[in-house]
Amino acid sequence: MKVLYEGTITNQVLRKKLPLRMKRLYLEDLPAIEAVQEAVIADLREKTALHPLSTEEFLFILNERGLMVGAYAEEELIGFRALLIPEIDEEHLGYDIGLPESELHRVIYQEISAVLPAFRGNRLQQKLADVIMKELPKLPGNFRYVCCTVAPMNIPSLKDKFTQDMHIAALTEKYGSKERYVCVKDLENPSISYSESAAAKLDDFSKQHQLFDAGYVGVNFQMRNGFHEIQFVKPIL
Repeated sequence: MKVLYEGTITNQVLRKKLPLRMKRLYLEDLPAIEAVQEAVIADLREKTALHPLSTEEFLFILNERGLMVGAYAEEELIGFRALLIPEIDEEHLGYDIGLPESELHRVIYQEISAVLPAFRGNRLQQKLADVIMKELPKLPGNFRYVCCTVAPMNIPSLKDKFTQDMHIAALTEKYGSKERYVCVKDLENPSISYSESAAAKLDDFSKQHQLFDAGYVGVNFQMRNGFHEIQFVKPIL
């Protein structure tokens, strides 16, 4: 097993510090992967905040259509993160962010990430993101755009995406008419120059749609008067 990262992590329930290792996951790790996903789903108050992957979808990733990195506390899998090389079909996220068809093959998805409840609060999602993005060049393909979807009320996931310098490029319906942000990072041009800014409450989809239609993108969020607001900017093209 090649160790991609070593450190320590705190079990927040036991208040105990444990050795942490990260490694790439393979087909034989599938039962542990699905057990972590089930535990995460069981702990969610709002089940629609996470779009879980089926066994077939995990197999698709593990069978050389992407990669997965797992985090272990001692010998227990406590979290994972996945990258997926998507099939080019009508649901491709490249269409949602306005890419021409000739660029769709350069899109890779940040798929599901999951951390067991007892190990949250350790910035493990961010550490997994750092490690898996370093592994990205090992995949076949010349990838430029990292895309993903996020449920609008999934605050931890939004924080994770903004921490990675991703921005919200669209708000659209996915997975059977569920509102989802489509986030993206252009690896060749990661910084955004902008001329105008605006804000909209997290649950004000009408105003957000207006801003997206006017060419704005979401780059951060903040608390204002007790409500989360998405901060928008208008990129200089």
